[in-house]
Amino acid sequence: MLHHISFGVRDLALSGAFYDAAMGALGFRRVFEDDDAIGYGLEDDKDLLCLKLRPEAEAPGAGFHMAFTAPNRAAVDAFHAAALRVGGRDNGAPGLRPDYGDHYYAAFLVDPDGHHIEAVINTAS
Repeated sequence: MLHHISFGVRDLALSGAFYDAAMGALGFRRVFEDDDAIGYGLEDDKDLLCLKLRPEAEAPGAGFHMAFTAPNRAAVDAFHAAALRVGGRDNGAPGLRPDYGDHYYAAFLVDPDGHHIEAVINTAS
């Protein structure tokens, strides 16, 4: 359904460091960058998430968050730990979320610009 999503960020270097850590833990990498944007994905020049430098950027309001698929629970743990080291704020430590399902394992963060993000795997293994 989605081709990509873009987040406006006020400090591209800071947000780039945050998303390098968070996305790297989930198996994604920078697939392009220029003075005003950084793209993350799996293949060069095919971004799935794009950070756009916008000095007036504001995160969406209450109720919005972006959930990224993790390949396993260890990646969810790594996503959370790595992003906290580079300026992320904890919004829910890694763990099972029984309210969302028997196997829903997730971690929640707030990025330097206030975007709420999650890494999740929803399988028994």
